[in-house]
Amino acid sequence: MSSPNNPYGDIRHPYDLPMGTVRGFMSVLICMFFWIILLLPDQRPLTAPLAHFFLLTLVFLAFASHPVPHDNAKSELLPWLMRVLFVGGSVAVVGFVAYKYPNRLAERLTPDAGEIGQWPVLLGTLAGGFGTGLFLRFALGRNSELFQTIRGWVGVIASLLLVAETVFQFAIRPTLAEAPDPNMLKVWECVIIAFVAAYFGSRA
Repeated sequence: MSSPNNPYGDIRHPYDLPMGTVRGFMSVLICMFFWIILLLPDQRPLTAPLAHFFLLTLVFLAFASHPVPHDNAKSELLPWLMRVLFVGGSVAVVGFVAYKYPNRLAERLTPDAGEIGQWPVLLGTLAGGFGTGLFLRFALGRNSELFQTIRGWVGVIASLLLVAETVFQFAIRPTLAEAPDPNMLKVWECVIIAFVAAYFGSRA
């Protein structure tokens, strides 16, 4: 339980990991999607879905953490390793592709023109998810056991959704005989954005 002498109340972090580790892990998954997009060989046309650019905006928040007095250098090591991984990995992949396949960056990092009209829905989902996480923290209190439990489960679901999205896009979707229903894909992408944004909002 949270101590009344601790104004932060973040004693029980999700997964029992140091603060910032879960956001770092999600950021690695978000960036890794783009790494795969850029590194896959030219066997089929590939473009990054517009929804993933909205997820990418949350990566910057992985560097935002509330200072906690009882945290020490050891507990900060894992979160910073995650940050070095997704930043360093992104720089390495973009640098390699820019040198080896200079046309690939523009080709694969330009969303399909047919998806551009989806940006209001995606932006609304991002803002709604983030706002919900922020509101729950404010309404229930950072010290609340209920809030910490909800935050933990949202983190679990968000991480699983990001893993499932990567597996679906690169392992399952290419084997499908028919293209998935675009409306179902939009709903699926909104669900991912909502959960990931809600977790980041709960930690903002």
